[in-house]
Amino acid sequence: MSTAAIAEYFDVIIVGAGLSGIGSARHLQAQCPERSFTLLESRGSLGGTWDLFRYPGIRSDSDMYTLGYSFKPWLNPSAIADGPSILEYVKETARETGVDQRIRYHHSVKSARWCSESATWTVMVQRAEDPELLALQCNFLLMCSGYYDYDNPYTPEFPGSKDFKGRVFHAQLWPQELDYSNKNVVVIGSGATAVTLVPELARETAHTVMLQRSPTYIASVPEQDATASRLRKWLPGSWIYRLTRWKRVLFQIFVYQLSRKRPAMLKRYLLGQVREELGPDYDVDTHFTPHYDPWDQRLCAVPEGDLFGAIREGRAEVVTDQIERFCESGIVLHSGRQLTADIIVLATGLNMKFLGDIALQVDDKHITPSELFVYRGMMLSNIPNLVQVFGYANASWTLKADLTSDYVCRLLNRMRKAGSRMVVPRLEQGTATEESTLGLSAGYIMRSMGQFPKQGKYLPWRVYQNYIVDFIKLRLRPLRDDVLEFR
Repeated sequence: MSTAAIAEYFDVIIVGAGLSGIGSARHLQAQCPERSFTLLESRGSLGGTWDLFRYPGIRSDSDMYTLGYSFKPWLNPSAIADGPSILEYVKETARETGVDQRIRYHHSVKSARWCSESATWTVMVQRAEDPELLALQCNFLLMCSGYYDYDNPYTPEFPGSKDFKGRVFHAQLWPQELDYSNKNVVVIGSGATAVTLVPELARETAHTVMLQRSPTYIASVPEQDATASRLRKWLPGSWIYRLTRWKRVLFQIFVYQLSRKRPAMLKRYLLGQVREELGPDYDVDTHFTPHYDPWDQRLCAVPEGDLFGAIREGRAEVVTDQIERFCESGIVLHSGRQLTADIIVLATGLNMKFLGDIALQVDDKHITPSELFVYRGMMLSNIPNLVQVFGYANASWTLKADLTSDYVCRLLNRMRKAGSRMVVPRLEQGTATEESTLGLSAGYIMRSMGQFPKQGKYLPWRVYQNYIVDFIKLRLRPLRDDVLEFR
């Protein structure tokens, strides 16, 4: 494969045109108007996750007052929004100031090499149907590619899967022409995808089963925010958005801290809510009582208890068991029960990859991300002019993405003012103690920990899952740091 000559130079290259990439571009436009930039998107459209996932009922599992951008109010009354509404919100954000015109589609980044002498990243890009790699250069690389492997969802091998005569596929690869009306459908999984799919499918199927190996904590939440609804009579939408955003932030932090300090109390509340929804005769212990504490794995939210409603009405069923094998007509379980199915949907989770799995090199040294430490949840130890946008595990992704983008702009402005071309967080040997940065015990995270950098026990190498702490450290605190080296 040949390599083309350097085509263009930008001050900043943003990798990814999803929720994070579009938000970062808007921050750059507003705070660093003199900086040139482009967005490289491997797919053919913007929106990232919200364009990729097309399964029925796709929606946010975070409220839109915190999943929305800090600079663009979410004015739709639905706090838990459907996927198409979120995608349109992202597209509208990109259109408003022409960010959508800066996106280069079908540009997949394969590698990035830093040259200290010229203070530039050379980014090698594979374009659709072009065997020749394109080389672009920039001074600063902003990675907004998320952590999903968009092409390869996690698909476990089940004994006898070839014997099944019906249709089986992963929810991430939902076939748009599928007709599931009056069919028997089994959804394998118990996470956010499964609890979203099941009530939506149950509206049209003959019967829908959510087959889980073990339960997940599920909370029923209002579809609209009551405070925001009352304030609409008196205040402009932008004011309501900001007030409700902070209220939600504080509530999220309260719930998470409660889960760490009083897990038994939160567990009683969540399970009590389920019992109230499903009645005293339902076996909540078997089907809705996890073996872990709340927020050891991400909490699933169901708007207005729609999953519980489908179960009460007999349109959907939760089965907690293990799969013995697939058979011609469905699934045989360890208990001996057989589930009849026309369609089996795998909601079995995601595969993760760090920085889009690109090959990193600094001068002549090839970089192994798992050997690095994370600086303030965004930069990497001893790697110059590179930031990864990575959201919270226990709150809305965009809260941290907004703070990170704002911090990058402040960093770029300080570099311009000081005449610096390079900034790098220096980690001295032995100053950071290894620990995973991801903070949850979900299966897809445990499978991927070896790909990701580590964190230390103390700032600035500690990753805090707390918006208030990060707001103070990243937005209010001056950019004075003994660890950051400017050249």
